[in-house]
This record gives sequence, structure tokens and C-alpha cells, in this order.
Amino acid sequence: MKLFEGERLDYIAGTDLEILQSPHVFSFSIDAILLGRFVHVPIQKGNILDLCTGNGVIPLLLTTRSKATIIGVEIQNKLVEMAKRTIELNKLHNQIQVVESDLNEIPVEVKRGFFDVVTCNPPYFETITENEKNRNEHFAIARHEIYCTLEDVIRVSSQHVKQKGKVALVHRPERLTDIIELMRHYRIEPKRIQMIHPKANKEANMVLVEGIKDGKAGVTCLPPIVVYNEQGTYTEQFSSIYEAK
Repeated sequence: MKLFEGERLDYIAGTDLEILQSPHVFSFSIDAILLGRFVHVPIQKGNILDLCTGNGVIPLLLTTRSKATIIGVEIQNKLVEMAKRTIELNKLHNQIQVVESDLNEIPVEVKRGFFDVVTCNPPYFETITENEKNRNEHFAIARHEIYCTLEDVIRVSSQHVKQKGKVALVHRPERLTDIIELMRHYRIEPKRIQMIHPKANKEANMVLVEGIKDGKAGVTCLPPIVVYNEQGTYTEQFSSIYEAK
């Protein structure tokens, strides 16, 4: 595969899959991998939708866990183009499709009420300064609610997931109350929550949430995941999840 300026090929941890990345347009982080490991997915068949798919890391990872058909939706043309080249590189074009679209204007071909699972690693931050917006447009769109809000993400997830299907997000813990309130408003009942801590003595800096469309009330709080030990290396717990050991 020909690489353009600034591009590189990385392996997705715990897999044989290669992914095209560029530091100029925002590379994936551990939050995407953790979401891909956390969500419950159908093993043999079904349909999965990944919103804000970026360079396609979550759909790629999910092919190692499921034979379901996967659609990723991404607004940034550059990331869509990179995701499509990665899919071809890994010979996964029969399982993954990437659609270039605003999350709020998804084409009708991506059917509502059709998907067994909807995942999303959305923009985390509500506000943005002009300096941040001008510094790198790709980073700004990925990190900040410029083209979609948290409510947009949850509303669109609810529209596209089927009855009793699952919706899973990764986000910041400070937005957990908003996530739960919005999920319930859009008929998604939170069922599983897991906090991610950078170190054992540090506050959580990520949260994983999975809900069920029109599910029964009752949530399970899973044991927290601690990323780094006192020596600054990955904990055994985190490595076993991140690298699928």
C-alpha cells in the first residue's frame, strides 16, 4: 500500500490487523480499543453500526469478535478515505462499509431500527476556543461537539438500534449523569457501567456505558480498570483486556 505524507501503518493491539493512521488527522487511543472490547456483540451474524468511526478502528476490532456486518459513519472525508484503504488492506470489504455523512443526516440506506448494536466514541468536549478550532480542524472535530452533541449521538443511536438492541459509548466520567439521563429519555436503559482509572490512586478519566433499547431497569457497575501500575507500565488487568490475552 502506498502511504501518503505523514501516514503510517500500526497494528491494533491483540490482533493481526493493520490500520492506517496519521498524527495530522487524529489517531485512535485506548478509549476506542476499550469500547471495542467492552461492548456485547453478536458472534455469528447480525448488524453493527459505529458512529463517529474515525479511521475505522472500532469496526476493525469488532471483526475479531463478530461475523456481523458493520457500518461505520464518519463526517471527515480524510478519515473516511483512510478507513476505506485500511479495510481493503485487511481484506474486510465484505464485512465493513464506511459511510461519509453528518451523524444528524445519515442516509436512509443506513436503516433505522435495524442494528443489533450501535457503538460510538464521540467528541468529549462541549466547548472549544477559536485557537483550538484553528490549530487543527481534524482534531477539533474529533474532540469537540462541533458537528454533533452527546444528545445527538444518543438520539441517533436510539433511532438506529433495534428493539432490545444494545448501545455502547465511551466518554468522560463528568458526563455520566448526562449520559444516563439522555439514554433514558431516548428509551435506552443503562445496563453496564465501567470506570477506567489511569492509576489506582487517581480519579477515573474514562467511563464505558452500555444500554438496551427499552430494556428493564437495573444497572451493573463492573470492577474498575486501572491502566498503569506504580512503575508506569500497563497493569496485568489492563493488558489482558487491551491485548485480548
